[in-house]
Amino acid sequence: MHITELTPAFFPAVIKLANQIHGDNYLSLASLTQMQQQGITQGINASFVALDAQQQVVGYRLSFAAGQWQPDQWCSEPLWPVKAAKMAYFKSVGVSPAERGKGVASALLNTSVAALRRQGATAGLAHIWRESPGDAAQRYFSHAGATLVKIHPQRWRHLSETVGYHCPVCGALCNCSAAEMVLLFPEAEHPETEHNV
Repeated sequence: MHITELTPAFFPAVIKLANQIHGDNYLSLASLTQMQQQGITQGINASFVALDAQQQVVGYRLSFAAGQWQPDQWCSEPLWPVKAAKMAYFKSVGVSPAERGKGVASALLNTSVAALRRQGATAGLAHIWRESPGDAAQRYFSHAGATLVKIHPQRWRHLSETVGYHCPVCGALCNCSAAEMVLLFPEAEHPETEHNV
């Protein structure tokens, strides 16, 4: 497995994989194009894909740079451990069924966190799909060190009503809930600085 930055060359494969995992109309070319741009600042891209030995996309991670996403009604800013200006956003992750359980999602997350830290973020927020099969999404993010902020019922219902999102669990009208979770990033290592005496 090889992890590399998400570029437009990978968009068709990421859209196909995301819609297979999360449901029809979850991603489109227009939405993915915007999301990829939201993850780039200071020339650093925080979104990545995982490729197998045949260079096929088997996983992806979409992350937004701090300051390049807008908190909404499903964000509990007063409960966050860092200010919004330092909070990145983990938008979406997906791994093909054949590659699950092999550390692909964790490797993508770690690579994204490293990029977000270089951009200046100190934490990342995510809305975790609580109805994911076997509660895999919340278990994976909790294992990474994230903590629960708040539960939001019917988090994605508006997508069903506005863009025709078709939930793989609920069908045409999504009633799934989201766990708003925050992952604090480890402190960056600072090189020794010289002081004039």
